[in-house]
Order: sequence, then structure tokens, then C-alpha cells
Amino acid sequence: MIREAAPTMRPIDWVLLIVLSGLWGGSFFLAAVALEDLPPFTVVIGRAGIAALTLLVVLRVMGFAVPRDPKLWASFCVVGALNNMIPFSLICWAQTQIESGLASILNAATPLFAAILAHWLTRDEKLTANRLVGVIVGIGGVAAMVGLESLGGLDVNILAELACLLGALCYAFAGIFGRTLKGIPFLVVAFGQATATTVMLAPVVLIVDRPWTLPMPGAEAWAAVVALGVLCTAVGHSLYFRILSTAGATNVLLVTLLVPVSAIWLGWSILDERLGWHQFVGMALIGVGLIVTDGRIVRRLFASRP
Repeated sequence: MIREAAPTMRPIDWVLLIVLSGLWGGSFFLAAVALEDLPPFTVVIGRAGIAALTLLVVLRVMGFAVPRDPKLWASFCVVGALNNMIPFSLICWAQTQIESGLASILNAATPLFAAILAHWLTRDEKLTANRLVGVIVGIGGVAAMVGLESLGGLDVNILAELACLLGALCYAFAGIFGRTLKGIPFLVVAFGQATATTVMLAPVVLIVDRPWTLPMPGAEAWAAVVALGVLCTAVGHSLYFRILSTAGATNVLLVTLLVPVSAIWLGWSILDERLGWHQFVGMALIGVGLIVTDGRIVRRLFASRP
């Protein structure tokens, strides 16, 4: 039996991954702002609904037809639940219980889960030693960069921490399932996912949050939800499915190692936050982890040895 060649990251994929990490790097901050005035489920449905409307306009302008195939919409529901509804809700709730730094460290377990699951569930993304080592080094880099003191809160709220890990596991399953949608324009997939998430979550919001009983949120909360919907979800998931279609699940989910880098860089460049030595060490470890995971430079080094 001939093993299929594993998908690799091209230069354009790395560029898109960095852009995606920048968009998602701000999502923890934006979610924290929105959660000041709104409950988690309302934030998630606002994010998904705004993304769906944004992508619908884009599809119309670009001449794409809205899918009508029930089987395709069933797939959109699966990927919407795994990639949006369940992890967004879990992580949003967790952020009301634990610090965002700890949440981002736990979320960085996503590529580790993806590497293990892809080994068993796919034919072309088998777990290799360099991939496993690279992901573990990258997670260590995230912990070092965000601050090892964040790990001191591990025993504060176990349920919130498990929620973050379950969200990371959902992301891993979503990346693998999303491969079945290969061949469908990535904008259409992003629209279908956001729309399915909005429809599935609506009854939950009506029963649990009862939004008509909530006080009117402030301008900052509105702006945060709009930014989450347009930038982090509509644009972000379009890039996500674009990378997934060519580079595979394990590679696209490496973005969760880069998200804390982007978040800290945004804090430095916009909020004038200072960078400590541990953050530079963490960034270096993440860089090493990505290089080892990619494997090409490592193979070249070994191939050049006499």
C-alpha cells in the first residue's frame, strides 16, 4: 500500500497563517470586552450571525450561489458545531472564570490533538517524530511567552480549564472533518459554517440568555462583537478554510501556537505594553517548534551531513 504524500505548507500558506493568527490574536481581547456587557451565548451568536451576513454579501458580490444541497448543509452543521458553536461557547464561558492567558495556553493544545487524531483518521497526515516534538516545543513556547505564572491558576477552576481543552479538541476534529469539504469554495464553506452556527445556537440563546431581558450593551461591547464577527470570523474562517484546503488539518491548526504571539504583539504595538525576556524566549521556542514541525529544514540539515 502506497502512503499518500503529506500536505505541506507553501510560502503563501505561511503568510496566510500569520495573517490569520493576527486576526484571531485579537479575539481573546475582543471577547473579554464583549463579555463585560453580554453573556457568552449571546456573544457567540452575535459573532456568528454578523459573520454570516457579511459573507452572504461577499458571496452575492462575487457571484457565488448559496448552496441548496441538504447533505452539504448537514456537513455545514457538523463543522459549525465543532468549529464555532461548541468551542466558542466553551472558551467564552471559560474566560469568565479564568485569565485569558491561561485560556490561550490551553487552546494551544489544538495542534497536538490534531496531530494525534489525524494520524488515526487520515491517510496522509501521519504523526511523525518531528511533528510531535515540534508541537510540544511550540506549546512550551506559548507557556513561556504568556507567562509560566499563568499555569499557577491550573487548580483554580478545573471545569473552565477542561472547557478550554474540550474546545481545543473540537477544533482538532473540525479541522479533520473540514477536509471532507475540499473542492467547495472556501468562502461558501465559511458562510455555511457561520449560518449553521447561528441557526443551531438561536434556541439556546432564547432559552438560556433571554436577550430581551438584558440591559442594552455599551458601544464598546457592540464594537467588539462586530469586530469578532467581521474580522475574526468572516475573514478569519475564510482564510482558515483556504489554508485547510491545501495544507491540511494539522498544519492549519498550528495557528493556535501563533495566536498568543499576535495577541502579545498587538498589546505591544497598540496598547504600549512592555515585552519581557520570557516573551522573547517563548517566541523563539514557538519559532523552533514550527520549523521542527514543518520538517523541511531539519531534513535538509541531516541530508547535508556526510
